[in-house]
Amino acid sequence: MSDRQNINSLEENTEIGLCFSEFTGNKSDDKSGAFSTVLEGLDVIVSAMIAVIILFAFVFRVPTIDGNSMNNTLFNGERVIISDLFYQPKYGDVVVISRNYTNDTDNIERYSMPIIKRVIATEGQTVDIDFENGIVYVDGKALTENYTKTPTNLSYDVKFPVTVPDNCVFVMGDNRNDSLDSRSSQIGKGGMIDKRYILGKAFLRVFPFDKFGRIG
Repeated sequence: MSDRQNINSLEENTEIGLCFSEFTGNKSDDKSGAFSTVLEGLDVIVSAMIAVIILFAFVFRVPTIDGNSMNNTLFNGERVIISDLFYQPKYGDVVVISRNYTNDTDNIERYSMPIIKRVIATEGQTVDIDFENGIVYVDGKALTENYTKTPTNLSYDVKFPVTVPDNCVFVMGDNRNDSLDSRSSQIGKGGMIDKRYILGKAFLRVFPFDKFGRIG
């Protein structure tokens, strides 16, 4: 074989080797890239799970409704998300109140569960109720309460009109004739709820799933 033939043969073998090397190298890079993508995806999932755990540990809570006092807005057994992050109570808010809503030392088991009610008035506002006609007034103005199941005909022992003291709120259930609330001195301080005992505002219903949505 001539020198020229040897050189041509060597060049062809070299080219084939280079092509094979490039082909196998790309396969290796593809595998490495796919593995890296999987790791990045797992990292995102783990980070998201940690974020959710932190949020529900320190920002959000998911209590279950117990009782019928908030019908027809909320019903027994439903679950809601509440939060007290930067929260300041205002009229119309649905809030969950801690077990400290009463100073009663008897029947502790009964008073160990938080309650859920709607804020009707805040500090400095005056509440009056016409129980005969079922109308609630705040600062002399009749409220339009489309959220109530029944008119406010049920009275307890709190005498009206009453002015909400500092750092407190006046609350009532939407099922007015089946709710123990700020109309009774059994609740809080003579019916008034200290804002420190508000666990948070209920803003989203998450169960049952067919009723998932914001709480008005």
